[in-house]
Amino acid sequence: MTSDRWEPAAFKARIDEVLHRFVAREADEFTAIDPVLGPVADQLEAAVAEGKRMRAAFCYWGWRAVGQPDSDALVRAAASMELVHAAAIVHDDLIDDSPLRHGRPTAHTVLRGAVERRPGADATARSLALLVGDLLMSLAGQLFTNSGLPAAYVARARPLWAVMARELIAGECLELLSTGERPDIAVSLKVIRYKTAKYTVEQPLLIGGALAGAGARLREGYSRYGLPLGEAFQLRDDLLGLFGDPGRTGKDSADDLRGRRPTALLAETWRLADEGERELLGTLLGRQDLDGRGVEAVREVMRRLRAPDRVEDMIGARVEEALGALHEMDLPAHATRALTALTRSAAVRLS
Repeated sequence: MTSDRWEPAAFKARIDEVLHRFVAREADEFTAIDPVLGPVADQLEAAVAEGKRMRAAFCYWGWRAVGQPDSDALVRAAASMELVHAAAIVHDDLIDDSPLRHGRPTAHTVLRGAVERRPGADATARSLALLVGDLLMSLAGQLFTNSGLPAAYVARARPLWAVMARELIAGECLELLSTGERPDIAVSLKVIRYKTAKYTVEQPLLIGGALAGAGARLREGYSRYGLPLGEAFQLRDDLLGLFGDPGRTGKDSADDLRGRRPTALLAETWRLADEGERELLGTLLGRQDLDGRGVEAVREVMRRLRAPDRVEDMIGARVEEALGALHEMDLPAHATRALTALTRSAAVRLS
């Protein structure tokens, strides 16, 4: 894809090729240290095997919207955003003790099988998965720095990486500290903003823009567009997590309920619930043995209170806000078209 026409499948193929080659080479170097490291190296490659490549796309269009041309070096820099995401996913699955991601066993689950004959296999597997995530984050910085873009361009954007990491980790910490507490919509939205929204849309856009030398006014526009869209993306994830098709989402529908995670969907349900409904929710949320009947009981309360509809309204309002900000920016027509399409892809999806 080298024309101004936005072709998502072609772009994804370019990102996939960069990631698979780069990580395969790094995995080989890692295993060359000692063959016993093979299972860990395998998880590096598994972490980038699939993905929507949305974060890379926002970085790419953060650059293109400034008027800069397509280039392979840009695609390599944009691909580094996906390694940040891969690192975050490995860590998040570990923190949540999630067994599945995209329908496949998570890193710590696979590594548990690889070390099952060792004493303390569970702790060893979790430690190894933690290190997989750490290495992926390191590789993200390496790919970005060595993308082939001029050093002066990279230097303009590099400080934003510290901001991205700080906000991502702050969001993860906020989620941990609020898990199990009384559900609160303000807390849930703050977690969404820092854990997901910023590093999914806003920061990739800003990094792409910084690489291209975007001015202050355009950077402000990117934030006005990116923040509400990133929040809409995660709100959609919350809905899909409980009401989506597990065959498409690749996740267990009960995960958020067993973990009593501070989702906006749960917070809205709790806010609207009466005393009896809260009592029922209190007996179900956080139970590790929560089965399909228990999940359906929670869903029924949510449907009765129309909490999913309220979250849909929140998504719609944020999409409208993002599109409004997008059309206020004086971007090239092809960039506006591409970002409009990405807005729909982020907020209206089945997985």
